[in-house]
Amino acid sequence: MYQYQKTNRYFAQAADDIKDITEAELSALGAEEISPSYRGLYFNADRATLYRINFHSRLINRVLAPLIQFNCHSDKYLYNTAMQIPWEDFLSPEHTFAVFATVTHSNIRHSKFAALRLKDAIADYFKEREGRRPSVDTREPDIWFNLYIENNEALISVDTSGGSLHRRGYRQSSVSAPMAETLAASIIRYSGWDGSKPLYDPFCGSGTLLCEAFLFASHTPSAYKRKKFGFERLPDFNRPLWKQVKQEGFQRITTLPNDLIGGSDIEQEAVQAAQENCSAIDTRGVIKLRQQDAFSIEKLENTIIVCNPPYGIRMKRKQDLSGFYKQIGDFLKQRCTGSEAYIYFGDRKYVKSLGLRASWKKPLTNGGLDGRLVKYELY
Repeated sequence: MYQYQKTNRYFAQAADDIKDITEAELSALGAEEISPSYRGLYFNADRATLYRINFHSRLINRVLAPLIQFNCHSDKYLYNTAMQIPWEDFLSPEHTFAVFATVTHSNIRHSKFAALRLKDAIADYFKEREGRRPSVDTREPDIWFNLYIENNEALISVDTSGGSLHRRGYRQSSVSAPMAETLAASIIRYSGWDGSKPLYDPFCGSGTLLCEAFLFASHTPSAYKRKKFGFERLPDFNRPLWKQVKQEGFQRITTLPNDLIGGSDIEQEAVQAAQENCSAIDTRGVIKLRQQDAFSIEKLENTIIVCNPPYGIRMKRKQDLSGFYKQIGDFLKQRCTGSEAYIYFGDRKYVKSLGLRASWKKPLTNGGLDGRLVKYELY
């Protein structure tokens, strides 16, 4: 019996700066005894809840199911211990697998070396018993295994998500420096938008914020386009129960009014990318898109404005954008009466350039960038 089967306890990988809303999301999906930890949260769940979290979560990256925990003082001991796990419970020589590892403060110093030793053990396990070994596929494997070693204490887990959940399946096209889907979902969540007011993004880029807003407001499961999950490879996978969880998720989807979500961008290439991405999830064309310079928009009154303005990656990297951000501030002040704006600054030095008083500021990282989400109330 594996550790997750004895304890019903799992680990959700999530960004440290969104643990408050991630904990709330996990709780709403049925998780219990949630406790935040470094780079994620531990929680208890029955099988239906585990499936539901993977299907619906908009904020977590993946959910790990722990198999075995042991003291690991050398790579040889890691290899020998891993050789004792009955790997046929999870895969066969016909399947592909991958290992991702993290090592800190341990005798084994390099994560890649630790991952290699676990890969060797899995492959050799099958080679000894069946004369054939499964192949490694680091892009789209049938199953992912996770190895975490801290202070010589090792934990081997199965990735029940089957790769990062930020890959929703709607991103068909992109512009440079696209926003991570989980970050976009976080911004929508922090805005408190509930679909009662229109939402608009005047710097929509490839449309990630609009897609996440659509999925959220329509109660569409964020992973509904995903073709496979790692939990389907667990030895206790319950297919009828998974089918039931999916059906319940699809039954909750609601139709949105046509004028609820909209966006624009000055670049035609960005608008085309956004149209392609939005149409992958919005088959009725609810999300309205157009090519337009943000500063030529006549007004955006009584609207929830969410945006991630260009900050040097989509524009010339060394260009000073202070004047550009002041223009944004003037636009919000003069033409957005009665609205709330939630602006994500990839470069926080431009927060002051906007020239508006912020209601609050929230640190949010994006691909290594130390960004800020800032709320402005516009009277």
